[in-house]
Amino acid sequence: MRICHVARAEAWAAGQRQGLYTADLERRGFIQAVYRERWPLTKRRDFAGVYAPLVLVEIESDLLTSVLIEEQPYPGAEEITPRIYGPLNLDAVVRVRDISRDRPDPAPVG
Repeated sequence: MRICHVARAEAWAAGQRQGLYTADLERRGFIQAVYRERWPLTKRRDFAGVYAPLVLVEIESDLLTSVLIEEQPYPGAEEITPRIYGPLNLDAVVRVRDISRDRPDPAPVG
């Protein structure tokens, strides 16, 4: 199954240097992933107003060395979301692409 993770480009680059991507593990205990068709919604919802460079990391779940659990993101949620409980091994990544948002035009002065 192909899943995705929206990441700040800076965090992704750090993971590549380390050989394992671990962003959010210390803070959340997992790496939040989404099903392929849902990443645009995740970007709009979780990264609204973020103009830092972002990348979409596409992952082949069968190649993960950490545990993948599909679960409710919060109690009572109707949706199920994939979460990676451990570092993301880079050989499970099949594609990375820039999904950065253009900065809005500055407001006119005067």
